[in-house]
Amino acid sequence: MVADEEPITRKILRSARSGFIGVGVFSFLINLLMLTGPIYMLQIYDRVLASGSIPTLLTLSLIVVVLYSFMAALDMIRQRILIRIGHKFDDDMGTAAFSSYVDAPMKLGPQAGAAQPIRDVDQLRSFFSSPGITALFDMPWMPIYLGVVFMIHPYLGLLATAGAVILLIIAVITDRLARNAVKEQSELSSRRSQFADSSRRNAEVVRGMGMLEGISDVWNTVNRRFLRASARSAEIISSSSVVTKTFRLALQSGVLGLGAYLAVIQEITPGAMIAASIIMSRALQPVEQAVSNYRQFLSSRQSYRRLEKTLQATADVERMHLPKPTRGIATQSVSMAPPGSRRPTVMDVSFEVPAGSALGIIGRSGSGKSTLARGLVGVWPVVRGSVTLDGAPIDQFPASELGRHIGYLPQDVELFQGTVADNIARFDPDFDPNDVVDAATQAGVHDLILTFPDGYNTPIGEGGAALSGGQRQRVALARALYSNPFLVVLDEPNSSLDSDGERALMQAIQSIRKRGGVAVVIAHRPSAVRTVDLIAMMDGGRLRDFGPKDQVLDRVTKGQKEKAPAGQAAPANPQQPVRVVSSQAAE
Repeated sequence: MVADEEPITRKILRSARSGFIGVGVFSFLINLLMLTGPIYMLQIYDRVLASGSIPTLLTLSLIVVVLYSFMAALDMIRQRILIRIGHKFDDDMGTAAFSSYVDAPMKLGPQAGAAQPIRDVDQLRSFFSSPGITALFDMPWMPIYLGVVFMIHPYLGLLATAGAVILLIIAVITDRLARNAVKEQSELSSRRSQFADSSRRNAEVVRGMGMLEGISDVWNTVNRRFLRASARSAEIISSSSVVTKTFRLALQSGVLGLGAYLAVIQEITPGAMIAASIIMSRALQPVEQAVSNYRQFLSSRQSYRRLEKTLQATADVERMHLPKPTRGIATQSVSMAPPGSRRPTVMDVSFEVPAGSALGIIGRSGSGKSTLARGLVGVWPVVRGSVTLDGAPIDQFPASELGRHIGYLPQDVELFQGTVADNIARFDPDFDPNDVVDAATQAGVHDLILTFPDGYNTPIGEGGAALSGGQRQRVALARALYSNPFLVVLDEPNSSLDSDGERALMQAIQSIRKRGGVAVVIAHRPSAVRTVDLIAMMDGGRLRDFGPKDQVLDRVTKGQKEKAPAGQAAPANPQQPVRVVSSQAAE
C-alpha cells in the first residue's frame, strides 16, 4: 500500500459498491412487499367480510402466500449478499491487517493494540451480516410507509411522523451517550487482551517466581474497569432500546385509537384503521432495530476508523527495484528513538563498514547497541540521519527486497510454529532445500538437525518449544544466514551457545566476510568479537570510539587503567572485551 494513496479500506468498500447497490434494490422490494399484510388486512375487512365472498378470500390468500414466499426469497438473498460482502472484505483486508498487526509495535510503539487490526476486521465482517446493517438499509424506506399512512388519513400520518421524529431523537441521544462508553470499552478490552497475552508468554516466570497472585490482582483491576465500561454502554443502549420499543408499541396503540375515532365518525373504514396501525409499526421497526444493535454499530464504526488510521500509519511506500548491495554499509549522523517515543536512545552515530568486514559493537547495558542493531536492519525508524547500503538509504529499498539482503538474529530469539526447514527458509513457500542445508551448514547446525526425529521436517512447536535455548539460537542463526544475505546483524549471538555453538558462530562470521558480505555483532562476551576486524564502542547512546579492533581495544584498556585507583588493577568488564586475540591471528 502506498501511504499517500486512497486508504485500502475505502478501496475495498468501493469495490463492493455493486453488492451494496444490489442489497439496496432488494431492500426496496422487500419493503414494498411488507405492505402485503396491511393491504391483505384492509381487503379482508372492507371486501371479504362485507361481501361474504369465499372465492375472493381464497384468491387473496393465494396471492398473499406467493408474495410472502417471494419476500422470503429476496430477504435470504439479501442476507447472503451481505455475508459475502463481509467475507470478501475480510479476505481482501486479511493480509493488510496482519501486516499492520506485525508492523504496528515497530511503527506505532508498544501502545499499539495487540491483534487490534485483526479484531477490527472481524468486527466489520460480523457487522456486515448482522441485523443492524439491514436496519440501516430498511430505514430510508420509512418515508414510503409514512406516505401510505398519510394517504389513509392526514391525521394518522401526522401522528406517525411525530412518533418517527421522537424515535430518531432517541437514537441521536443514544449515540451521544453511548459513543464514549463503547470507545472506552474497546480500549480496555484491547489492554486486557495485551496483559493476558503478556502473562501467558511469561508463564514460566510468573509461576516460577510466585508472581501469579500479584499478576492476578493487576488483571482483576483491568478486568473490573472493562466490565464497568461494558456495563455502562450496555445499560445506555438497553435502556434506549426499551424506551424505543415501549414508545413504538404505545404509538401503534395511539394510531389504532385515533383510527377507531376516525372510523366511528366514518372518515375511514375499520380495515383502513387496522392497516394504518400495522404500516406505522413497520415504518418505525427499523429505528427500534437500529437502536437495539447500536453497540455493534458504534463498535464497527470505531473499528473502521481505527483500522483505516492504523493501515495508513503502517503503510509502506512503494519503492523502485535497486541492485543487490555489494560495497558496504554506512551510517550518517544516525539518531534513533524507540517507536512511540520522542526521546532518542542513539544519537549522531556515523561509521562505514566495507564489504568483507565484520564490525563488533560493544558497550555497557543500555548504551544503545541493540537499538542501533534494529536501525541497521530497518525494523526501527531512524529519527535523524540515514543508514545506507552502497550509498542508498535502506528505506529506499522495497521492503520485500530489503529482507533478502539482510540477515538478523535478535537478542530474544523467536521461532514460529512449523518445521525446522520452514523457519530456516523464513517460511518461503518456494524455498530451495539446498539453500536451507547451506544455511544450516554455515551455522554449524546441520548435523544437529539430522539427529531430530524427522530431520529438517521436524515440527518445532509454538515458539520453538520443542528445542532447547541453544538449539533455537542456532536455528535462528541459520535463518539469518539463509540465502547468503549481504548484511548479517547478530545481537548477542552466543548468549545461549555452548563451545561447539560458539565455534560454529565464529566460522559463520568468517564465511560472511569471505563471500564479501558484512557482519555486525553486538557483543557482551569477548568470544563474540574474536573474528571481527572493526570495533564500535557505544556509551550513553553515542559512538565513543570506532576503528580497527586492536587499536580500539587498546584505547579501551588504557582508559580502564587510567580510571582505576592507584595500586588496583583495571576491572575486567565483560561488556568491554579486552581479552581477545588480534584480528590477524583470528583470521
